[in-house]
Amino acid sequence: MAAGAAEALEHDDFTVITWGYVIMRLAMVTQWLRAAHSDPERRRCCVRYAVGILIVQIGWVARLALPDDGGLATFVVLVLAELAVPVWAESAANTTWHPHHIAERYGLFTIIVLGETITAATTAVRSALDTDAALGDIATLVIGGVLTVFALWWLYFAQDAPRRLTSLRTALLWGYGHYAVFASAAAVGAGLALNVAHATGHGHLTDRAAALAYTVPVAVFLTMVWLLHHRAAELRSRTDLVHPAAVLAVLASVFTPAPVLVTGLVTTALVAATLVLTWRAGRAGAAA
Repeated sequence: MAAGAAEALEHDDFTVITWGYVIMRLAMVTQWLRAAHSDPERRRCCVRYAVGILIVQIGWVARLALPDDGGLATFVVLVLAELAVPVWAESAANTTWHPHHIAERYGLFTIIVLGETITAATTAVRSALDTDAALGDIATLVIGGVLTVFALWWLYFAQDAPRRLTSLRTALLWGYGHYAVFASAAAVGAGLALNVAHATGHGHLTDRAAALAYTVPVAVFLTMVWLLHHRAAELRSRTDLVHPAAVLAVLASVFTPAPVLVTGLVTTALVAATLVLTWRAGRAGAAA
């Protein structure tokens, strides 16, 4: 898949990346068949997983034979089919899963993506300094970027995720919702690199467009964490107001002279506000 990414993005040639994806998914078919053999009680569910995944993979390969790889319409249809397989399979009999394990797996991948964001930012800063840019020119970007990423990390892992994963519905919302979490976390690094390039005169975007490339992914990440941890579990607390307010403040930072720095300060303030509210809630609960 990684080897075919460049051809897919630059030349709309999805041959290599499709075969890479299909091979990976076919491995899941064999695993579900193993599960079907060893778990008679849930065999019907496991077989549905295997059959559903296999049929969709045939669709991906058949798509390559269509003109222009089938276009956007067939891509969307097959993506929806992939997402529908677990829902269809689990309707036969719910598989067994451990909330702490699920939360840990997604959490580890979130760490990886946020780490890639730091790597992207480091590479951008190094490239800027190699082109004789002064550190002072990008100091606010470095400070704002570091504050933002650390705050996003804290806000994600400060939650008791396993306690939220109490049903198939919340598990599906959790899993599918992380598409946006992972995408936005990766986009934060790309947005920061773009702003470094813009500040050193190597970008072709307007100031507003460069700011949006950074603030929108941060706003999406904050929104998804709020939705997954609070709204999906139907929790009600004062953080239901604090998170949306922080999202609006991040988006409003586009109109400031230093949007990356302001975004970092806003996300840091959100961490502080969450700490205070949690502490007060704990004291109130102890007093009761």
